[in-house]
Amino acid sequence: MSKVGSDAGAVDADDRASRRPIGIPDKTTPLKDLELAARETFFPDDPFRPFKNQPRSRRLQLGLNYIFPPLQWLRSYKLSYLKDDIIAGLTIGSLCIPQDIGYSKLAGLPPIYGLFTSFVPPLIYALLGVSREIAIGPVAVVSILLGTLASHQLPVPTLATKKCDTTSLKFINDACTQYRESYLALIFTATFFAGIFQAALGLLRLGFIIDFLSHAAIIGFMAGAAVTIALQQLKGMLGISTASFTRKTDIVSVLRSVFQHVDEWSWRTALLGLFFLGFLLLSKFIGKKNKKLFWIPAIAPLTSVILSTLFVLVTHLDKHGVAIVGKIDGKINPSSVGRFVFHGEILKKALRVGFESALIALTEGIAIGRTFASFNNYQIDGNKEMIAFGTMNIVGSCTSCYVATGSFSRSAVNYNAGCKTPIANVVMSIMVLVVLAVATPLFHNTPNCILASIIINAVLTLIDIPAAITVFKVDKLDFISLLAAFLGVLFISVEIGLLIAVCLSVANILLQVTRPHTAVLGRIPNTSIFRNVEQYPDSSRIPGILIVRIDSAIYFSNANYIRERILRWLDDENDEIKKENGIPFQFLIIEMSPVTNIDTTGILSLEDLLKTLQKRKVHLAFANPGTKVIHKLNDAGFVQAVGNDWFFLTVGEAVEVCRRHITFGHESTTPHVQPFSVESKEPHMRS
Repeated sequence: MSKVGSDAGAVDADDRASRRPIGIPDKTTPLKDLELAARETFFPDDPFRPFKNQPRSRRLQLGLNYIFPPLQWLRSYKLSYLKDDIIAGLTIGSLCIPQDIGYSKLAGLPPIYGLFTSFVPPLIYALLGVSREIAIGPVAVVSILLGTLASHQLPVPTLATKKCDTTSLKFINDACTQYRESYLALIFTATFFAGIFQAALGLLRLGFIIDFLSHAAIIGFMAGAAVTIALQQLKGMLGISTASFTRKTDIVSVLRSVFQHVDEWSWRTALLGLFFLGFLLLSKFIGKKNKKLFWIPAIAPLTSVILSTLFVLVTHLDKHGVAIVGKIDGKINPSSVGRFVFHGEILKKALRVGFESALIALTEGIAIGRTFASFNNYQIDGNKEMIAFGTMNIVGSCTSCYVATGSFSRSAVNYNAGCKTPIANVVMSIMVLVVLAVATPLFHNTPNCILASIIINAVLTLIDIPAAITVFKVDKLDFISLLAAFLGVLFISVEIGLLIAVCLSVANILLQVTRPHTAVLGRIPNTSIFRNVEQYPDSSRIPGILIVRIDSAIYFSNANYIRERILRWLDDENDEIKKENGIPFQFLIIEMSPVTNIDTTGILSLEDLLKTLQKRKVHLAFANPGTKVIHKLNDAGFVQAVGNDWFFLTVGEAVEVCRRHITFGHESTTPHVQPFSVESKEPHMRS
């Protein structure tokens, strides 16, 4: 490095001629910026693109296709598709019927309401939904969440007997009957509001909100909910009555309740339940080993119900302590509009229950739809799906259904069965309709322990241990979120676990925003490429020059941290240089490529950095700031304060210019840089 003139604050003509100046494009109007921001926030998928430059008739057709997707795919529907859809529909129908009866109990409802929820919502989704593979109906996690929230919001009144049970049609006194009616009113009203929330999020293009639940937090929440649901089934596996069992979901309360009711344990019930649980697990194992045998685990639950029911009929085990489902009123979805309550305490409780249920139902349903869509190489419009989910739950709430969404286990079976279109959901609905119309008496003698074993078998798929191990290996902070959500559900409650999952997901975002990554850059040998010295240890430092990259936008939340972190880099690196008796830093180059935006606080922070560096006789330079950033820096007068010539297109250009301006003292290795002045070009931010 050669010594140059004493004025390090100016760039000579040769330097200017040897590089391309940084570009400051023409500014757009504030209205245009607002329009761009709104478009990227609410319409990132550009849903109106197909409508551009189209005649009115074509726009009408495209609009109808968007609202009703069957109008699009029915035109290319083949007869061979119908066979596949019928097979898939019958397969998931045989799976959903026994699951629905069990899931309704998780929601604190009589068995018939689970079947209701697998009849109407799938039909609405088939008309409005985009996913071809998703199977709609009640799911375990939403059922337990809905039931837990509703029971907490509406505790059993003291006038009701201890045997008061919302899952049974038998009630002991008038207070219990009245409580059941209030409970149903809360469930249906909450389902209505869940649909309103879901549809509103879609119509307002606010689908990005559900992305605030991180994948790791969802894994932890789902696993915790799965363990909670499985533990809840101990009452069915051991023969403990629902009325006497705790309504809490944490592991301590559940296990305490199990051992407090040892007198109700039935060895016949436990033996029967364990036998069929083993049968279900074996069927699942066979299906995993051979994908062509997917139908075995699909029909295993219904097979278990049929065999166990016949066994009870023959042996009369119901008279020896084995609890059975009992009478199920055979009727098709009655209207529940008259049960809606839009006033008083029920309304407040329904709003809360509906919102939380809507959030989890959307997260699970859209995640499932996108997963299977990626397998078949097509896109899912998240906002359109929200409208479909919302509409089906609004209609469902009016027809005695509770919150429905996509089921992962049924969707996987639907996919493996070769479904081609949502007609598989229609076939499933027709199958449920037949059961509602003529077959509900057949479930009278079905043992409750079989339903418990079916639920345990189903929820085990929600525990994704390989995914948790991957999260642990990749990101320890994400794993903490996963573990906290899991333990929150397991040891506190489902709703607290959900709250922890949301809070930790948001906290993770805030942590990344408030403490962004910064890196010291060095030159890759024999190149003009500059990269992180920690990632590339063989990269060389430039004597007298510190190069720092900021890997984030600079906002009020992180501006001070970034300034302090840069100064700390400067101090730490200078300390190392002093130990080696090297050249202290005379130039600081900030690589701005990753900085997508900067606010006024960020600019003030850079001003403070500039003044601090002046006092330390260190010159400041910037490399490749983006369009938004350079515009704001220029408008604030910061570009003029630093000097236009100290904004470079690349780090390499900045390094070459700075190297030519490094000076050396005669009595020591400490260099001297004449400080540049910004007094006459003071930025106007502080005024």
